[in-house]
Order: sequence, then C-alpha cells, then structure tokens
Amino acid sequence: MYGMVNKAIEDLICSRFGREVWEETKERAGVEVDAFISNDAYPDDVTYRLVAAASEVTGLPPHDILLAFGEHWVLKIARTEYAGLLEAGGRTLREFLINLPNFHARISLIFPNLQPPRFRVCEATDHSLQLHYLTHRDGLAAFVIGIIRGLGQMFGNPVEITQLAAKQDGADHDVFLLQWDSSETGATS
Repeated sequence: MYGMVNKAIEDLICSRFGREVWEETKERAGVEVDAFISNDAYPDDVTYRLVAAASEVTGLPPHDILLAFGEHWVLKIARTEYAGLLEAGGRTLREFLINLPNFHARISLIFPNLQPPRFRVCEATDHSLQLHYLTHRDGLAAFVIGIIRGLGQMFGNPVEITQLAAKQDGADHDVFLLQWDSSETGATS
C-alpha cells in the first residue's frame, strides 16, 4: 500500500490517542520507519501489522480500528488532501456511490503502481444500492464500512449498512446493502 495509508493510520492514532500511543504501536508492529512517504509503496504487511498493534495498544478490536480509520480517511485525510477527487465523485451521496467504481481509476492516474480494489454497484434506487467490494487483500471490509459511514457524514446523510456476503466467511467478495434517507442534502462541508 502507498505511504499515504500508513500516514493516515498515524494521523488517526495520534489524534485520538496521542503520539506516545503511536510510537508504541510502531514498536509493537516492528515498524522502524520514522516517516511514511505518501507516494512510496510499502508492503501490505506493514499496514496490517500497524492495525494489529494499534488494537493491542488501545484495547480496541481490529474491526473497530478499521471502522474508525475508514471514517477518518474520508472526513479528515481525503477531504483535505484529495478534495478535488472527492468533489468530482458527485454532489450527493447517491451520485458519489454510483460513481465509486470509477473513483480508483482517477486515483490510478496519480498513483500508477496502485493495486486498488474494484467496486461494482447494482440494484440502485433513490435510497439504496448494493455495493460489491472486490479486492485481493483480506480483512478490510470494516475499513470499507468506515469509508461509507464517513461518506454519509460528509454528505449529511447517514447510511445504514448491511453486509450481505463476506469474503472472510468464504464468499468470493464482500457485498453490502447501503440504505439512506432519500431526501439527500448534498452537504459536503
């Protein structure tokens, strides 16, 4: 994964728990990097070890760390560092979710070595859709749920998320049913 992911984990841990907890997290994870470089690629294992160590240090389950990380990614990192990409995704929650399959194609222009997940949308209505999350990586469904929650907050329209299929339970990929109030505000501030 690119360094921007690990930098975002650092930002989450530091903002919620403090710099000392981050340093202990890095130590437990066996990560000796002083500063992650956003545009450099790092082995996926580094990210997984950081999440596992953050769980140990904070006492929160890895699932909760990934949920918080997904929300943090949208509400803090993406909105400040990738605002233009977010704005290009759509003016409403529904529009953004329907355009989500194209999102990583735009990001790949910035990060050519990116190995992004794929998203597929089906059964879209004014207030719901099914989101298929296809990835070669394991264990990141909670991160996706956090991202979707963050998007709901960003657009001022909370999302109810039901996981219909889980890769960790043997499914080919994760599938989520997303439902929201059809009177979207479109707020992004």
